[in-house]
Amino acid sequence: MSYLRIDHVDKVFTSGARATRVLEAVDLSVEKGRFVTIIGHSGCGKSTLLNIVAGLVSASAGGVVLENRQVDTPGPDRAVVFQNHSLLPWLTVYDNVRLAVDKVFSRKKSRAERHDWTMRNLELVQMTHAKDKRPSEISGGMKQRVGIARALAMEPKVLLLDEPFGALDALTRAHLQDQVMALHRTLGNTVMMITHDVDEAVLLSDRIVMMTNGPCATIGETLDVALPRPRDRVTLSTDPHYLECRRRVLQFLYERHHYVEAA
Repeated sequence: MSYLRIDHVDKVFTSGARATRVLEAVDLSVEKGRFVTIIGHSGCGKSTLLNIVAGLVSASAGGVVLENRQVDTPGPDRAVVFQNHSLLPWLTVYDNVRLAVDKVFSRKKSRAERHDWTMRNLELVQMTHAKDKRPSEISGGMKQRVGIARALAMEPKVLLLDEPFGALDALTRAHLQDQVMALHRTLGNTVMMITHDVDEAVLLSDRIVMMTNGPCATIGETLDVALPRPRDRVTLSTDPHYLECRRRVLQFLYERHHYVEAA
């Protein structure tokens, strides 16, 4: 039985008399502890689908089931990390994470336990040294690490990542990819991530979900990535299975469903 189920989801956006069907009959099952990446061209509804899973956007038809319970509103069981880190600039690194901890665990953990849990999650992303700094005093990669710590501190059943490395330079991006892989190996959490990057998708994923072009986008193909973990990007660069997975995704994106620039 699937842990997370996206059940025949449609999404239609309306503006006056005009209706645009962004997603059509999206059907996907995700097993517990799996790392699933959604990839596709701009405008195919990837972020819309992630926001439906997060409960930030309502499906027009179908729904999302998590552990046999339909979810259609935001909740701490589904934590989101956006491309924009979304940290509160007037709070310190510690307080940005502690805010989420207090919100979720105010009745379950004592004040001392909430402090320890905040520090534990900062430690997971190697940010305890900057706990008293404000977002303006740290780098973009460090901000994303704090955003990931804040999401993990909520103990979500599903971690949702919306292009979390998209605004970072190549070296910082690679470092955070490695860190996310290490966190996933340590915590065994269920992850759904959006990306435009084929190499990132193959490196991180257990399964890649390829979206057709919009409007009326749907899942065109899925690909299981049977690469052993832990994964090393240098070793994988010449691995036959890695290269075949990369070829399959590129073929889908650029031959079967190539991007068509809007007129």
